[in-house]
Amino acid sequence: MSPFTGSASRTERWKHLRLTTTDDGVATVTLARPEKINALTFGAYADLRDLLAELSRERSVRALVLAGEGRGFCSGGDVDEIIGATLTMDTAQLLDFNRMTGQVVRALRECPFPVVAAVHGVAAGAGAVLALAADFRVAAPSARFAFLFTAVGLSGGDMGAAYLLPRVVGLGHATRILMLGEPVRAPEAERIGLISELTGEGEADTRAAVLARRLADGPALALAQTKALLTAELDMPLAAAVEMDAATQALLMNGEDYAEFHAAFTEKRPPKWRGR
Repeated sequence: MSPFTGSASRTERWKHLRLTTTDDGVATVTLARPEKINALTFGAYADLRDLLAELSRERSVRALVLAGEGRGFCSGGDVDEIIGATLTMDTAQLLDFNRMTGQVVRALRECPFPVVAAVHGVAAGAGAVLALAADFRVAAPSARFAFLFTAVGLSGGDMGAAYLLPRVVGLGHATRILMLGEPVRAPEAERIGLISELTGEGEADTRAAVLARRLADGPALALAQTKALLTAELDMPLAAAVEMDAATQALLMNGEDYAEFHAAFTEKRPPKWRGR
């Protein structure tokens, strides 16, 4: 994401979500519509897309937690405000909407900082895909992931789910999950690799914040490049992948953090990462 901007000013207030940041690089984005289990609206999708772009340009965030307020993470698209509305749209409008939801997923995958989803309760439909698009999923025992798109007569491959899910859990599990739409509860999600860490009940937000803090304290540029390579190399042949790895390492070996590691090792002290 380029840091260069045009005339648009920084957004000071987000209507459809809550953003908190710390001075040392951890941001928390909370889906804050608890009365609807944080069901997404057109505005919520657009705010997520635009917020991730702003944070990526500003380069002040080193790790981000994505959380949901209340009794669940996110129940997906609002049935009345989105599904009802889409029934009146023409094909061009529907294409614009579906492209926007995909842009949110791309923004989560392409932002230059790790994203940790803190999941408790339901993560359904689009909510499940948002969690899937994060780099880490820290989940409470109450968490359940439900990719419900076929249940409403749509393709299970929504918002990049058919691309991402097989790469996380394998084609066999992804086929079952996306076609049948049955909930994947926390114990199974841990077994098949859908979640990164299973916490105690009520601890997902806290554990996600701990992980985000650990990531933010690490070598930010190295982590950003690792994330970029994990995404870029999914569909590359080996020869192209190792060439991209070589070019990336050559650039990072010219960076301050690489020299700082050597200095810290020599001086027998912890490195002071600057993300450069």
